[in-house]
Amino acid sequence: MRIRDWDQSLKVRLLGEGIMNVTFWMFFPFLAIYFADAFGKGTAGLLLILSQIFSVMANLIGGYCADRFGRRYMMILAAIGQGLSFLLFAFANSPSYQSALLGFVAFSIASVFGSLYWPASQAMIADVVEEKDRSDVFAVFYTSINIAVVLGPILGGIFFFSYRFELMLFAALVCFTLAFILFKWTEETVPVSNKEHSLKGDTWFSVMLAQVKDYRVIASDKLFMLFVIAGILSAQTFMQLDLLIPVYTMEVIDVQSIMAIGDWDLTITGEKAFGLLISENGLLVALLTVVISKWATRFKEKNIFALSSILYALSMWMFGLTEWFWGLVIAMGVFTFGELMIVGLQQSFISKLAPEDMRGQYFAAASLRYTLGRTIAPISIPMTVWFGFLWTFTILALLALVSAGVYYYMFIKYEQQQMSQSIG
Repeated sequence: MRIRDWDQSLKVRLLGEGIMNVTFWMFFPFLAIYFADAFGKGTAGLLLILSQIFSVMANLIGGYCADRFGRRYMMILAAIGQGLSFLLFAFANSPSYQSALLGFVAFSIASVFGSLYWPASQAMIADVVEEKDRSDVFAVFYTSINIAVVLGPILGGIFFFSYRFELMLFAALVCFTLAFILFKWTEETVPVSNKEHSLKGDTWFSVMLAQVKDYRVIASDKLFMLFVIAGILSAQTFMQLDLLIPVYTMEVIDVQSIMAIGDWDLTITGEKAFGLLISENGLLVALLTVVISKWATRFKEKNIFALSSILYALSMWMFGLTEWFWGLVIAMGVFTFGELMIVGLQQSFISKLAPEDMRGQYFAAASLRYTLGRTIAPISIPMTVWFGFLWTFTILALLALVSAGVYYYMFIKYEQQQMSQSIG
């Protein structure tokens, strides 16, 4: 499906959200560094865990709000809320007032509004795009995010540490502009049946509890439970892209020469080094996702899932063993290859496990791999105080290896189940 054939709401959103994503990635990867410097690694890790708990709770009710109040309404509200949060963040880093604690509060509020925005955003795409074209549209939005991951950190390495106040003002302006675009050029897409469905007897809290109870499918399906457990374990590695890796890069690279020709010497600081690493990850994802996904389908799923976790483990050890910039670049390449191997296979495997009449519930429950993984992952920052960087990376690598073992065992049980069903 060509972009020019898209619904108008999708076209303007692609532009507005693209700019918003670039702005977001100009500061988000550096927040772990900012909070670690301000509060210390131990406190920063606990605060980031607390922030993610708020986001998980907001995500649980985000879909309910989108269904009850409308996609467009929630997206506009969330964009305005994020804009106000970034204004508060700017104030906390203004020339006349400095408060890292207020900055953390502002970031947490912005994260909550972001969790309210995305369920409505994804639902709107499903509302206006036919099923046969949805994967193409989602792919375009996914690609735009990865372009932002490439550009944002490079710019952020320049602006975040020297012009944080101005950057946050710009982020607020972008959010308000996105809200105006959504108000001016989009229409409500929530299905009529949703509007007619009475939810007056439900409170947001009762709906949230009902959604949590729906995850009982995990306990009743042992294979699916193994899949989620393995995903949570492997998430402790790839979630470090925005947590441990930036803190480590800043600590081990002060000013380092990365290229010397004669009298000419190119040096790089820690924050700019991390900006390049995160951009490397985004560029490789944008360029190689389709190629590696097609390559991976040629092999047995159990081998690909296990190998992905093994590569995550290898990359963690490589990060912990080197302070050389080009060594970190190689480690990031291994990390990204492990990420790309299972990008397409995960969703496909979930659909295999799910009964046809329960696919929505299974996909919703599968998101626990990320929500719980994201909540636990910040503990890696205080771990560096308790054990040091090398042992922290080693522990993360061991968790990834356990994940590989769980995946392999899960697929053995899955093959046995398929065999017994075919015989029966």
